[in-house]
Amino acid sequence: MTFKHSKTLKELTLMVVCASILFVQQISLSFIPNVQFSVLLIILYTKMLGFKKTSLIIVVHVAAINLLSPFGPVVPTLIPAMFIAWMIVPVLLTTVFRKVENVIWLSIFGLLYGFVYGWVYIPFTVFLLDTPFVPYLIMDIPFEVLMGISNMISILWLYEPLKKAFTQQLNILENRPVEI
Repeated sequence: MTFKHSKTLKELTLMVVCASILFVQQISLSFIPNVQFSVLLIILYTKMLGFKKTSLIIVVHVAAINLLSPFGPVVPTLIPAMFIAWMIVPVLLTTVFRKVENVIWLSIFGLLYGFVYGWVYIPFTVFLLDTPFVPYLIMDIPFEVLMGISNMISILWLYEPLKKAFTQQLNILENRPVEI
């Protein structure tokens, strides 16, 4: 017996798997500050799945990181900053940079995004947690540089192979019937 709404079920399953991969890699690499494959994966998801599906993946990811992380939740007042920061990627890649497909330009985007991600947290940290602006900004620069460089390298090395593998898996998924 095949499921009547197999496309919806396949899409939902795909988004849950993508969110799980995003969560697991971030937790697995959390012992190295700001080194992760999150930006690479969100860029890949945005380019392959589009804005809506990537947005749902980000919602699940932000909730999972804050509810299930073995290191404890992020400070609750910073959850909006985390959501806004991650949403910048699909927003920019489906509007201003929608035609950017070249891995070099995507890696430059990843490099610059390393700084943007840190800057999104500044107003929340300064105003809600009463942290001094200049010391916070100065202390965050090495982490922004590290995130930017790791984004750039991971996109340069892994984007094309992951895109190829993801495309193959999507083709298999589209052609496979859902049975219950």
